[in-house]
Amino acid sequence: MPLADRIALAVVADILANSTRIDYTDYINDSKYICGFLLRYSLRRAYGTTDSRRKNVSTPITERPNLALTVIVIGVIISAVDSTIVILALPTMMRALHAGLGTVVWIVMAYLLVITLLATQVGKLGDMFGRVRMYEIGFIIFVLGSAWCGITTGWMELVLARVAQGIGGALITANSGAIVADVFPVARRGRAYGFISVGWNIGAILGILLGGFLTTFFSWRWIFYINVPIGITALILALFVLREGAKGRHHQLDPGGFVTMGIGLASILLAMTRLASQGWHPSEWLLLFVGVIALAIFVLIEARQAEPLLHLALFRIRAVSFSFVASFFQGLGGFSVLFLVMMYLQGARGLTPLQASLLLVPGYLLGGVAGPVGGRLTDRWGARWPAAIGLLLQAVAVLLYAHLSVSSSLVWIVVASLVNGLGSGAFFPANNTAVMKGAPRAQFGIASGMLRTFGNIGMVLSFAAAIVMTSTKIPRGLAFAMFVGSTHLSLAKISLFVVGLHTALYLSIAMLGLAFFASLMAKPTASDESNVASTPQPVEELG
Repeated sequence: MPLADRIALAVVADILANSTRIDYTDYINDSKYICGFLLRYSLRRAYGTTDSRRKNVSTPITERPNLALTVIVIGVIISAVDSTIVILALPTMMRALHAGLGTVVWIVMAYLLVITLLATQVGKLGDMFGRVRMYEIGFIIFVLGSAWCGITTGWMELVLARVAQGIGGALITANSGAIVADVFPVARRGRAYGFISVGWNIGAILGILLGGFLTTFFSWRWIFYINVPIGITALILALFVLREGAKGRHHQLDPGGFVTMGIGLASILLAMTRLASQGWHPSEWLLLFVGVIALAIFVLIEARQAEPLLHLALFRIRAVSFSFVASFFQGLGGFSVLFLVMMYLQGARGLTPLQASLLLVPGYLLGGVAGPVGGRLTDRWGARWPAAIGLLLQAVAVLLYAHLSVSSSLVWIVVASLVNGLGSGAFFPANNTAVMKGAPRAQFGIASGMLRTFGNIGMVLSFAAAIVMTSTKIPRGLAFAMFVGSTHLSLAKISLFVVGLHTALYLSIAMLGLAFFASLMAKPTASDESNVASTPQPVEELG
């Protein structure tokens, strides 16, 4: 190991060994010091002008692909932990922060919205300046954002901290898939994405367990503090394992598209959440109007943009375009299911966060096992059918959830979660492979970012739609009372609440059905290869 690397490891080890104080302020200061040191080291390594650094620009990203995959999987685990850990704690956070249901959901949606808006932009930055570099900087921002989330005192500050955390999350998630595509040849990518699916399921399991455990026995703040040591560890591994591959040409960013898309989505989401908590008022209509106008302007800007936020050239490739559509509808139909099931278990059945989380763990475990199997099937038979079958299984799982009543056996929760885990383990590696196999190599970062964008747009809209659909069947105050765990409600009101959940779940089934048909349509055609060949290829820069 080079002397500089050994010195860096020794310094970080000394900091961690002597960081034994419990005071929150000192804990955060130590984290900032560590992240600052790692940022300086990362930038020195990234921007160095030594011959070895110049040589790395045109050499493979690593000669140890399996070790590199391990590092990427750790990053995926951290992202997955944060996708589930917050949902378990939402009822507790509502009580602690004195926030309503339409307000507290922004703690989840703000994070997703930022990742959605930044996915393609940071993918371009990865193509321009190095995917590994952006991946590492993402960890630093994510760790600092997590620490900020833990020390916030109000819901508005927490939403802002989640925005900062989302910036780091976008840099991590948008570049991870592209790094895997850099490391592995086409014939082995399905297997690699299968292990990423395993990592996602492991992270989701840890998020559910940690969210339930930390919220039940400690404080909701620790669901954010837990990211700090894990994130620092992952960053250290990335610094010493991953090496930068070849960089592409200079991309043109799209600030106009970024702003108009952000205003459009944020306005529509705000209108939907206000509708669920307050009903229709002139302000909600105004927000919807602003959102629609902003998205219309976004479309006009994208039509004239040389390198738009959504890269239209990739839509000429059938397998890629329909995989994007499948990702959108899967996010729209699947993401809110965990939230709805948590509302059922904690609100209607009176379980603690930990008890509720334990019922879902078997499904995520099975999903972790199914991921590599789905990846191998994808490598052997192609991506279309594994993805479609996975979506069909997820729809069956949601159908099982939609038949739960106040007195249903909780065994059905376990059964449904098992079916859902099997479906997700089949869908995600297959859909990722379809996109990365069809996209031009020099645009892996853009393609990976766009895949995340479509999935995240579906996810963030899924959350808002679930709240609106639930509130259409029940009084607005009842949803709040059920979600925070009120013990003074009659059986009739609880049953009415469950009916509202069923309405939202049936919408999820319909969206998963659309995703299923999109996956069936994602069949590579003979013209796809010519479209890939005709897509402008970035010119390598040798630094």
